[in-house]
Amino acid sequence: MTLNEADLNAICLCAISAANQVGQWISKVAHLRHEVLRKPAGDTLASQIFTEVDIQAQQMILASLAPVSTHFDLGLLAEESPDNQSRFEKDFFWCIDPLDGSLPFTQGKPGYAVSIALVSRAGIAQIGVIYDPREKTLYHAVRGQGLFRNGEVWIPRPAGVSPNFDFTVIADQSFRSHPCYENTLDKLRQVSMHLGAKSLVIQEQDGSVLNACLVLERSPACYFKFPKANLGGGSVWDYAATSCLFFEACATVVDMSDHELNLNPTGSTYLNHCGVLFASDPQIAQVISRQRIGAIGSPTF
Repeated sequence: MTLNEADLNAICLCAISAANQVGQWISKVAHLRHEVLRKPAGDTLASQIFTEVDIQAQQMILASLAPVSTHFDLGLLAEESPDNQSRFEKDFFWCIDPLDGSLPFTQGKPGYAVSIALVSRAGIAQIGVIYDPREKTLYHAVRGQGLFRNGEVWIPRPAGVSPNFDFTVIADQSFRSHPCYENTLDKLRQVSMHLGAKSLVIQEQDGSVLNACLVLERSPACYFKFPKANLGGGSVWDYAATSCLFFEACATVVDMSDHELNLNPTGSTYLNHCGVLFASDPQIAQVISRQRIGAIGSPTF
């Protein structure tokens, strides 16, 4: 099955409606007390915890998407459901994180968002829709049709537009406490100097989806998850929607060896084996790759 431009636009409109509806509901219940639950997942607290809001948000999203899913025979991969392997059987599948950033959500901190993507069986994001409930910001993109923020065409600031620019690194809050923090920081300073930046700025926040969005908001910037042996480092639903946004922004999403990121991997949905790098400019990704940040013998977060 192929999807033409009109098909993709119709599907995207449904995803936008679902993200808006669920995101606005999350903003209304965020201040309430929610029981923190645990599930067998990756090796970090951020990947293990969830609340009833995660479950209800996913149910609401799936209900909104049901008609278009049936009409176009779409598969499904969603964080709060078992992987039914339909992503290998259908030509396209939904890749959904109903509440990315459950940890900051339970802490009352920024970093949580609704993320909905449509991915091809080949592992390429065709649609990306993200809603930030705190800021009430909607990002969306259809492959080949541009990037939008709150319904308006958005062109993130290109790298090096000013002679006095900062290079911003978006990092999870665990970054500073890691024993290899100083080693990594030294390498990032070298990257900053190579780019000709005035200074290096580290901005810490949990939540993979909005961390990637911050890269586009703070350009020139990057966000990465290092390769590691244990399961974790985020799953494909953490990166699918933002990868579509980055493609339309002419920005870069690769693994930590500067290879193309596969959003439909076999064996596991986790990407700890390769790591992930979001960079606002291809040059940044290339420089970080040459520094071998996250390679064997380097920090493994």
